[in-house]
Amino acid sequence: MPLDFTKHFVAVPTEFKLKNNIGCSSRVIVKLMNYKVTLGQGWATYVVLHEINIGYMVTFKLLTPDTLKVIIFDDDGIEVVNKGGKHDEAFAATD
Repeated sequence: MPLDFTKHFVAVPTEFKLKNNIGCSSRVIVKLMNYKVTLGQGWATYVVLHEINIGYMVTFKLLTPDTLKVIIFDDDGIEVVNKGGKHDEAFAATD
């Protein structure tokens, strides 16, 4: 995410809660690197569990200062509806 993204915050949080389109959520660590806000620990697991592939578009909507709604579109532009089961188990300790 561009550093300009930080203008929406008094202070950039050290982690975000990511909520998907069926209400599942998980946490990812946030870092400032090379003039960008990056999603660190937790993001790779999120990508695998939600089967985000190259060519997919991921959008983020700021819901609260530390919560982002994640909407994923496949390479045909169709919104991906997440199932949640594996997600709930993998992130049970972080919710």
